[in-house]
Amino acid sequence: MEFFNAAVDVMKTVVVALGGGLGVWGAVNLLEGYGGDNPSAKSQGMKQLVAGGGVALIGITLVPQLANLFD
Repeated sequence: MEFFNAAVDVMKTVVVALGGGLGVWGAVNLLEGYGGDNPSAKSQGMKQLVAGGGVALIGITLVPQLANLFD
């Protein structure tokens, strides 16, 4: 059971890191869109920023619930 709990902790870290990376990438695209006055880049950046936040939220809230799955 110890191995499973450790794997859940690693998976939580990976999912939160991926969400954070996507959020940062979205913020860069958003600022690029504002800098170049490009509406499509602004739209894409906002979508990526929100998606990154959602993925990070899933990593924080849902992934730790896997540890209680086999208790």
